[in-house]
Amino acid sequence: MTGRSAVPALLLLLAALPAQSATVTGQPVEGGLLFVQGAPGTTASLDGKPIPVAQNGSFLVGFHRDSPRSVVLRIREPETEEERIELQVAQREYGEQRIDGLPSGLVTPPTDILQRIRDEAERVREARAAPVITPHYLNGFEWPADGCITGVYGTRRILNGEPRQPHYGIDLAAPRGTEVRAAGDGVVVMAERDLYFSGGTLIIAHGQGLTSTYLHLSSISVARGNRVRKGDPVGTVGSTGRSTGPHLDWRFNWQNARLDPELLVPAGPNQQQCD
Repeated sequence: MTGRSAVPALLLLLAALPAQSATVTGQPVEGGLLFVQGAPGTTASLDGKPIPVAQNGSFLVGFHRDSPRSVVLRIREPETEEERIELQVAQREYGEQRIDGLPSGLVTPPTDILQRIRDEAERVREARAAPVITPHYLNGFEWPADGCITGVYGTRRILNGEPRQPHYGIDLAAPRGTEVRAAGDGVVVMAERDLYFSGGTLIIAHGQGLTSTYLHLSSISVARGNRVRKGDPVGTVGSTGRSTGPHLDWRFNWQNARLDPELLVPAGPNQQQCD
């Protein structure tokens, strides 16, 4: 299992922008996220698809695990020429993680469960698409729980010997009942206690298509529609859904791109890598 790979210097990206253009911070790398601050009234697109922009001109650009090597960002601020920025997205190498001992029905679900799984997946997609326009993400992010890192972003998962989708989050092993906190300011858009794969599932929207997700919770202390602040208690660690022991599976999404949480938070003194 491997952690995140090296990322390119942001200075290369910033140097490509004219002096009077929007400011950009972040990492153009698989799993990374760019924070862009333009003038009020700015519009933007990525590879021709419109990007939601806040009233203050801020917006985000995220990169999936298997992002194209090159994408085109276009920014138009009021009364200026459109800027065309070709971003070179750094590629990463990913390790492999084997997990055995899962109930067979959670690796290969029985046919009578498939409709439930499809329905739940659609509800998750709808929650992540909630139109939260306030840029709550401007207050930054922090680790949602203390624990031991047992799974990292991007690893190829082998479940009971069968290849499955890559892992798109960070696994933090901690005792059942350990407090889980909101990683950032936002609005709760999903609070479900019994999804088939993820068990207790909480999703917080941070604005402009950015959401954080907290899986396998044993309890959830907030409800859909609640406003939360960074560090607020929102639930507790559990082992619900497809899980072999108490842990928090913590994820970030920007629209349809699955992001690496470790690239969005500073290194935490209470997190350690372990087997």
